[in-house]
Amino acid sequence: MAIELLSRLPLQATIDKDETFIEVLRSDRILAFGRLPVLTFGNPGSMVKVSYFTSEQIMSFVLQPWQVVFVALSAWVNRRQQQIIEFQNAEIEALLKKLGKKRVLLTDDQRRLLAVQGKVLGRKALIELTTIVTPDTILRWHRDLVAKKWDYSDRRRKKPGRPRVRQVIVDLVLRLAKHNPTWGFDRIQGALANVGYHICDTTVGNILKAHGVQPAPDRQRTGSWSTFLKAHWEVLAAIDFTTIEVWTKGGLVTFYLLFVMELKTRRVHFVGCTANPHEAWMIQTARELTNFEDGFLTGKRYLLMDRDTKFCKAFRDILRGEGVDSVRLSPQSPNLNAHIERFFGSLKSECLDKMIFFGQRSLQNAVRQFLAHYHGERNHQGLSNKIIEPREEVGQDHGEIECRNRLGGLLRYYHRKAA
Repeated sequence: MAIELLSRLPLQATIDKDETFIEVLRSDRILAFGRLPVLTFGNPGSMVKVSYFTSEQIMSFVLQPWQVVFVALSAWVNRRQQQIIEFQNAEIEALLKKLGKKRVLLTDDQRRLLAVQGKVLGRKALIELTTIVTPDTILRWHRDLVAKKWDYSDRRRKKPGRPRVRQVIVDLVLRLAKHNPTWGFDRIQGALANVGYHICDTTVGNILKAHGVQPAPDRQRTGSWSTFLKAHWEVLAAIDFTTIEVWTKGGLVTFYLLFVMELKTRRVHFVGCTANPHEAWMIQTARELTNFEDGFLTGKRYLLMDRDTKFCKAFRDILRGEGVDSVRLSPQSPNLNAHIERFFGSLKSECLDKMIFFGQRSLQNAVRQFLAHYHGERNHQGLSNKIIEPREEVGQDHGEIECRNRLGGLLRYYHRKAA
């Protein structure tokens, strides 16, 4: 049977009489099905043993169609990856030639990435690749990365002792001490506990000391004038004169303008203007200010004024008779009456200094126009940039924007047109 099989195959060989060995005359690969001799390979002149296999055993060595496709696809992918690697190597070589001897500076994150990836590839694979740094450098970065992980530097950076006080607590301690000069460390500590911040009185003292804030006994002696005014907003008013030059028939005349301000609301009342503020004029002014029905000083207890002789004794007596005490300020101290002085600055810079007045009537009209703008159209920084007497259109976000002009455009107010 073996002789008949071999006679039909492209193989030259001789078989001994027991059909156990074959002398190979030509090297080929032979597969046979059934109980037939199979010659797998051999060299000319050599003797190989003939093996016998069943058809089931032979089929186990034959590749299925899907296996052939898989092997072919794997070979193609492998070739494709090899081509990509060769291209990237060529690209890196071109970049290195372009840089020449210049050193490539990498960030810590870039070094960390190369160290991790390089360790996975290994030194032999890195040698075969073209890299911007040597394989030894990449592996050294990896060793440094591992060493840094276990050096416990994050633990050493933590300083022993108490944790630092949060900045929000520090700011609140300073705020309480500033607004309450009589409060000591314990009182401030209690106020902090009321809002959920629990620290000891010693910590409060350390915070104040670090920021140069004196203890309560020393802070009590340093009360400010503004603190005093704010404590009496409801019953305080201020009065003062300012002057302006006016052209009259008799020439250039100095007119005195008298104003009264309610400190809490910043409302200003224009008492009047005159070229000669004599005692009789001042007495009449005091009666108008304290009129029971519409007097501007109704409900006020104190009236701040400087030591100008125009505020005569008769003027002050009338005020006192109506329950308004005169608080005469120190000489040459306009800062003690700063609110009304600030009003005078706005009045002159925005209105009076930009106009020439011919007669008392034109002056009074300009002042009334400015006061209407001051109360209903002007924003005030001392009132959180709000208007003293806002109209209905303030705050609207619909409608066309219009501009209201006063005094020929000296005073402007922008608002939304009413629907």
